[in-house]
Amino acid sequence: MLGPIHGCIRGYTNWCASISADQSRRNHSVSAAVAGIRLADHGRPRVDFPNTALGLARFFQTHHGGFMQIQIYNSLTNCKETFQSIEPGKVKMYSCGPTVYDFAHIGNFRSFLFGDLLRRFLELAEYSVDHVMNITDVGHMTDDDVADGAGEDKMQVAIKKMKADKKSGRVPEGAIDNPEDPRQIADYFTNAFLEDARKLSYKIAFEYPQQVPKATEHIDGMIRMIERLIQRGHAYVAGDGVVYFSVESFPAYGQLSGNTLEHLKSGAGGRVSDQDQALKKHPADFMLWKPDEKHIMKWPSPWGTGYPGWHIECSVMATELLGSPVIDIHTGGEDLIFPHHECEIAQSCGASGKNAFANYWIHARFLFVEGEKMSKRKGSFYTARDVFEGRVTGRPVDPAVLRYELIKSHYRSNLNFTKKGLGDSANVVRRLQEFRAALEKESGGQAAPVDLSHPVLQQFAAALADDLNISGAMGVVMPWVSSKQADAAEALGVFKQINSVLSVAPLNEGLESAGSGQAAASDAYQLAEQWCRELDEARANKDYDQADAIRTKLQDAGFEVRTTKDGTIIQKQLV
Repeated sequence: MLGPIHGCIRGYTNWCASISADQSRRNHSVSAAVAGIRLADHGRPRVDFPNTALGLARFFQTHHGGFMQIQIYNSLTNCKETFQSIEPGKVKMYSCGPTVYDFAHIGNFRSFLFGDLLRRFLELAEYSVDHVMNITDVGHMTDDDVADGAGEDKMQVAIKKMKADKKSGRVPEGAIDNPEDPRQIADYFTNAFLEDARKLSYKIAFEYPQQVPKATEHIDGMIRMIERLIQRGHAYVAGDGVVYFSVESFPAYGQLSGNTLEHLKSGAGGRVSDQDQALKKHPADFMLWKPDEKHIMKWPSPWGTGYPGWHIECSVMATELLGSPVIDIHTGGEDLIFPHHECEIAQSCGASGKNAFANYWIHARFLFVEGEKMSKRKGSFYTARDVFEGRVTGRPVDPAVLRYELIKSHYRSNLNFTKKGLGDSANVVRRLQEFRAALEKESGGQAAPVDLSHPVLQQFAAALADDLNISGAMGVVMPWVSSKQADAAEALGVFKQINSVLSVAPLNEGLESAGSGQAAASDAYQLAEQWCRELDEARANKDYDQADAIRTKLQDAGFEVRTTKDGTIIQKQLV
C-alpha cells in the first residue's frame, strides 16, 4: 500500500509547473472543478480533488476501485492525504477513551464524538469499520503532560474525592460499597461514562465490553510487550527496578509531535525527581513498568509487583483487539499527541519491528467555553450530565442538542461552547426532527431504498469526504430539508442515510438503546397527552384557571405547549 506521506495533497497553485503562470491562472477554475491525475514531487501519481460538492460526487464514481475517495488530515505528516485502508473495504480504527476517575466532560466528548462522526461517515462510504476504544483504569498519572507521568495515579485522586462525595451524600445510595476500592470506583465511572455516551449516540458505547476493553484486563499483554521491547533492545531495567523505554533506540521518536531528543527535557519543573532522572539513559526515556508494592493497584511481573505505565496500554489493546501490529486510523484529542501518542508509536513499532503503528493519526482540537478554557474555578467546567441536567442553560438539554453542538464545528478548529450555540443547535435539531416526522407521516413510515448515487447523498458525502467538512455537509442538508419533497418515501430513505451519520433525528437509530430510558420517555409522553386532553376539556368548560394550571404543569415537565383549533399540541423542549 502507499505510505502515508505519498498521499499528501498539495494546493492547486503549484500543480503544474510546466504551464506558464498566465495559462495556469486561466486554467485554475477548470482544474479546481475537474479531477485530474498528476505526478507528485516523489514521482508517484497523485489524485487531485475538485473543490465543489457536485464535482467531488461525480469524481467518487470514477476513482479508487469503487470506494469513495476520502481526504483526511494526518497529524503524522501534517497534511491532507487520500485515505487508503490496509485491507480494501475494511478499516481498523482505535480511539483513546476516558480515564474513569470522574465523570466525562464536554471536552472529552468533543473528541469522542469526532471519532464517532468519522466512523459513521466511513460506514456510509461502505467501509466495514472495526472500532476499538479503551477504558483507562490504572496508570494514568496526574502530570500526564510529561512522558513519565509524574504525580499521583488518577485513581488515587478518585478515591479521595469519592470518600468526600460519599460522606456528603453526593453518591447514590448503594453505588459504592467501599470508596477505597479503586475497582469499584472505576466500575462506577465506567458505567456513568457509558450511560452518557449512549445518550449522545456514541456508537461504540453500545459495543461494550467487546470493543471497549479496560486496561486492567490486559496486564498480561502489557507484560509480554515489555518483554519483547527488552529483548529487542528498546527497553531496559534501571537501577531502581523501573523498566524504561529507550528513546535513543527509536530514531523516529518525535516524528508525530515535532519534538527532538536534543531539546526534549522530560520531567521539567521538578515533577520527576533528579534521582529518577539520573537512573535513565536519556532524560526523555519513559516508564513502562514500575515495581511498587504500595501502589493502589498492582500485579506480579518479572520486574517485581507493580503497575504499568500509561502509554503501554493502548499499544497492547489496539494490536490485540484489532488483530494487527499496524492499524489504519488512530484518533484522540490534540492534548494526546505528546507524550501519549508519541510514546505509543515508539513502543508499538519497537515491539513489532514495523515502520508504523497507525497510518493515519487524526486529532480533534480543544473545546472552549464562552471563549475561554474550561475552568472549575470560574464555574465553566461542565460534564455531559451537567448539560443534560440544565446546569448550563437553567433547564434540561436534550442529548441530541448536545451531540449536534459537539459535532457541528470542524474537528481541526477549536470549538467554542456557548449557551447561544446550544440554542442554535436546538433549532437545527428541531428542524431535522420535524422534517423526519413529516416524511414518516406522508410516506406511512416506508423509506425507499437509496444509495450514494442520489444527488443529495452524493453532495452530503462529498463534503464529509473533504476532511470531515461538517459545515459543508450541513450546507447541503438544510436547504434540502427546507424544500418541497416530491417523493416522501425517497426523501425518507435519503434522510435515514444522512441521520446514520448525524444521529440526531432521532438519536441512536438502529442501535440497541437503553430500553428503560425509552420506556420512561414513552410513559412521560402518554401522561402529557392525558394532560393535554384535560387541558382541552377545561378550556371547553371555560375553566381557564384549571387550563392554565395544566399548561404550567406541562411546561414544568419539559414540554412546549401550543393551542390550535384542533386542540393542544405539545413538543418536548430541546433546550
